[in-house]
Parts: sequence; structure tokens; C-alpha cells
Amino acid sequence: MNRQSISRVVRQALVAASLAGALGAQAADSANDATLPTPYHVAVDTASPQSAAVVLAARRYAAFWNTGDEAYARLALSPAFIDRTLPDGRPQGPNGPLQASKGFRAAVPDLHAEVDDLVVAGDRASVHLHFHGHFTGQFGNLKGDGQTVDFQAFDLYRVADGRIVENWHLEDNLTLLKQLGAIKP
Repeated sequence: MNRQSISRVVRQALVAASLAGALGAQAADSANDATLPTPYHVAVDTASPQSAAVVLAARRYAAFWNTGDEAYARLALSPAFIDRTLPDGRPQGPNGPLQASKGFRAAVPDLHAEVDDLVVAGDRASVHLHFHGHFTGQFGNLKGDGQTVDFQAFDLYRVADGRIVENWHLEDNLTLLKQLGAIKP
């Protein structure tokens, strides 16, 4: 086993340990949590139940972006969810991300999202996401012809009662729009 593999196994063990309390407490609504994406790099201030709940909410939301499965979003997002960087035309609340995912998956049906970094401090999680796939559908007036989509995003979540109540996010839209052909290089 090489050094990188050992490092990844250690990180996965840390995540598993930090989730142990939250998974036990939320077993009734987390049957699929074993399939949640594991971040490559995790920094958690403690293995407290609060930190475990923040990690679990962040991983569930990442699973939603990775799969498009609305069940993950409904587990991750509070009914009182507020998007603090709401794009024009997107509804506020949990329906906003659900609508955004459906629209983007129509353009990039094989969309995947990986968590590159996850840092937890108190009730906050900062998450570095890496999105990739192929533009084979329709995005606005643009029609894809299989070009690669590969861009990054950064989210900051505030979690209460095990669910994301606020989100601030930045996506590398310049790179994305160039890849979609909306902006010529």
C-alpha cells in the first residue's frame, strides 16, 4: 500500500469515527448514508456529536449533487433553508437546489460531484466540490455535443439540528461557461 493509499484510509477512518454518533442517532432516515461520498481531505475540530452532524449534513448534500437523488437533499436541507448567494431566477428554500440540479442534469446527465475538502468548525462546514461530466443535453439556448465539463465550487454551510439552514456558495462559472461554449476563449 503506497503512502497516498494509507493517507486516504486514515482520512476515511477519521470521517467514519466522526460520523458514528450522528449515524446512530439518525438511523431511521439514513438508510443510504453508507454510500455517501467520502471527502479526500477532512478537518474536524472535534469528534463531538455536533461536528458529526455537520459532517453528515455536508456529505448528504454532496451526495445529492453527485447523484441528483432528491432524498439526500431533503435529509440535508432544513425546511427553513436559506441560500445567501441565490442566483437570479432560482427560488429560495429547499426547492431552489432541487430545481437547479434538475436543470443542470438535463444539460450534463452524467454529472458527478466529489468532495475534495471538508472543514468543520462549530456549526459551519466549508466544502470544496469538484464537478465533472459531459455536456450532452440542453443548457438555455446551448446544445451540448459531448464536451467535458470540469469545474469547482466552494460552499459554506451553517448547520442546525443536523440540517443545513444557510448556504453561501461560489462556483467557477467562468470555466463552466467556457466549457459549455457560452463564452469563447
